[in-house]
Amino acid sequence: MLTALRILLENYFESVTLLSSPGQIYTLLREVAPDIVLLDMNFSAGINSGNEGLFWLSEIKKHDADLPVILFTAYADIDLAVKALKQGATDFVVKPWDNAKLIATLQAAYSSRESRDKVKQSRERQGVPGEELNREQAVCWGVSGAVRDLRRLIEKVARTDANILITGENGTGKEVIAHEIQRLSARAKEVLITVDMGAVTESLFESELFGHVKGAFTDAKADRAGKFEAANHGTLFLDEIGNLSYPLQAKLLNALQSRQIARVGGNKPIPIDIRLICATNRDLHESVRRGEFREDLLYRVNTIQVGIPPLRERKEDIPALAGFFLDKYARKYKKEVSFSPATVDKLQAYHWPGNIRELQHTVEKAVILSETSVLQIHDFYLSPAAPAGVNLDNMTLEEAERILILNALKRNRDNLSATAAELGITRPTLYNKMKKL
Repeated sequence: MLTALRILLENYFESVTLLSSPGQIYTLLREVAPDIVLLDMNFSAGINSGNEGLFWLSEIKKHDADLPVILFTAYADIDLAVKALKQGATDFVVKPWDNAKLIATLQAAYSSRESRDKVKQSRERQGVPGEELNREQAVCWGVSGAVRDLRRLIEKVARTDANILITGENGTGKEVIAHEIQRLSARAKEVLITVDMGAVTESLFESELFGHVKGAFTDAKADRAGKFEAANHGTLFLDEIGNLSYPLQAKLLNALQSRQIARVGGNKPIPIDIRLICATNRDLHESVRRGEFREDLLYRVNTIQVGIPPLRERKEDIPALAGFFLDKYARKYKKEVSFSPATVDKLQAYHWPGNIRELQHTVEKAVILSETSVLQIHDFYLSPAAPAGVNLDNMTLEEAERILILNALKRNRDNLSATAAELGITRPTLYNKMKKL
């Protein structure tokens, strides 16, 4: 495990220190002063209670209460991991781990720590209230009227416990908005659990969301808490809820209405206290009309609807967003780069079918490949415009998705993993969309 982690993490972090024994943690905290800790739950042979992990979590937090600690845990330890989250752990990663998820979890924790440090420094330097600074650090909003209205709506509804449905095309930043709502809510100190509904198979739906008891099915070798339990007292974010099949919608609706769940194979009702945020790139009202989505579930998840406009409808935000990503990746890859005026004009004129996600990936790629300090338009790969006679503004969402996926497949020579990564979706979600389209 240590060798595999070194090979993986050294590609993303400046310095990686590995310990085979937790006894060296005290020295590490004093001499290395790490920005983030990845901590296993068990160390001694034959002991798998997880108490060692809880002990060392407590010791680390005594040294630095703000130091992010990510836990390594097996499925059987998820109840323990949830307990650890309440004791100050930042997040947990399930073994065997997924490389992309592990990196994303660590980078998110590091970014959160970095933002808090900047807020603290700025507050000490300027005497500005920390809440205001933190709000400015969280999201690059842009300057358009549509975004100002969106921001006011989010700040208004975030402080309530109302269920929120975030709508918008792929790549518009629905998950970013979900995290911003969580950050501004009364549950900000609790966990936010994300579930990609497009990647959850029907056979695993109940086990994934509600958990299972030992022996419930062939591979159920231990009790396991589901996402609802993991999110208890915090926020549950159901991404791509429009992809949920009709039969499974009834099971989700029942849990939301009763505010309790039962693990697969068990009959003990477990009360849940969550704030629900859902997101979709579909018109759910149209899906209801076609009989593909339950109307009662739509009303349940849609107390407040937050619509995010596509980037092509707020082009005045493109320079700010591009500059935000340029600064981010210039620091990440240790380069001093800037845009030429003509480049900014070209970026602002482009139609961005992949929205903010496409802009982000395009800027990152240009920074990585740049050989000069001033980025010109030829440093950016922009997919061809729609064929002559095709008006993107009048396209249906499915037509636009089809063009976007076909272009991404072509750029990646039909490599599905690379295509999914570029589009910012999982392979199962890409399979589902390809099958549908």
